[in-house]
Amino acid sequence: MGLLVLILGLAIFLGAHSFVTFRAARAVAIERLGKAYWLIFALASAAGVVLIAWGFAEYRATGWIDVWNPPRFMRHLTIGLMLPSIILVTAAYLPGHIKRAAKHPMLAGIKLWAFAHLLSNGDLGSILLFGSFLVWGIYARIAIKRREAAGEITNIQQVGPGWTNDAIAVVIGAFIYAALALSFHPVVIGVPVFGG
Repeated sequence: MGLLVLILGLAIFLGAHSFVTFRAARAVAIERLGKAYWLIFALASAAGVVLIAWGFAEYRATGWIDVWNPPRFMRHLTIGLMLPSIILVTAAYLPGHIKRAAKHPMLAGIKLWAFAHLLSNGDLGSILLFGSFLVWGIYARIAIKRREAAGEITNIQQVGPGWTNDAIAVVIGAFIYAALALSFHPVVIGVPVFGG
């Protein structure tokens, strides 16, 4: 049951976020629905997150299915890759050198998060969860590249000579990383990051 709920949540959440890439259909939906479009998008996203969390928790508690057993060192790679992943996501909100170099740091961070977790999780639920986000992240980046090539959008970012925003992104990212590793992951997910 948990696996089905997880799949439903992924379909709703990633489906809503994939619909955004179909610009003509999105424009029609916005024109017809007005502000209701944004409400529907927000509700679908929230429902997807809730179903993903609920389904994954239920799956972990009652229906775990091993596909392969990753070597133990993969766990260390995951832990190491998570810091730049979180810094990238943080940098998406702070225009600077990191954001300019990554071009789309939110997508880069999500792809790195998903890839990192695929390295150390060999069960079916984890493969579905992280694999889906990785595939979506790749698809979304390709869609953006096509829009850039067509001249629909530009990714020109003005960056000043300083590194203040980059330093802030690294500090905040490191703080979030520590909070997730020391509190969220062991308490909410039930899997200790360090020493487990």
